[in-house]
Amino acid sequence: MDGVSGSRRYRLKRWMYRGGRPNWLARVMNRFSAWQFATGFLAPANWVTLEVAGRVSGRTVSFPVVAVDYQGGRYLVSMLGEQANWVRNVRAAAGRAVLRRGRRRPVLLVEVPVPQRAPILRHYLDKAPGARPHLPVRRGAPMVEFARTAAAYPVFQVLPAAGIQAGESHSQGGRDGRP
Repeated sequence: MDGVSGSRRYRLKRWMYRGGRPNWLARVMNRFSAWQFATGFLAPANWVTLEVAGRVSGRTVSFPVVAVDYQGGRYLVSMLGEQANWVRNVRAAAGRAVLRRGRRRPVLLVEVPVPQRAPILRHYLDKAPGARPHLPVRRGAPMVEFARTAAAYPVFQVLPAAGIQAGESHSQGGRDGRP
């Protein structure tokens, strides 16, 4: 099945991320997945772990993500939309992060403008089956449907960046601006 489906598995995945936030089960599974993706253990090559400085704590936070290659670029898509913690952390860190799959690779994540997101979102749904329950568009839908929802789902292009260390804080301190 694809897209917005009523299957038991899809309902479970939507329950795990109700309100765009992981519940206790999703948090446990995400910790394991972050390790699995970082090591490459029984994971496809496009499953990676994103490490980014927490916007409040400054400590390195790890998130399992699916990187998709599209027309010569590599992209990360937020299946949970604007409120996903990793999106807010990446923005606070000015796009500086680390991708792990075997080794650490410093990267710069550059947000893709909304008008350019639709084809990347469509390709993402083909490559990331776990995201399908979370995006309100069916996998083979016309491009116009992806364009309608593109503003709600951030997409970042992955660019190489030398000299960024995991855990290096690039934010302006805590929420109140203090270091």
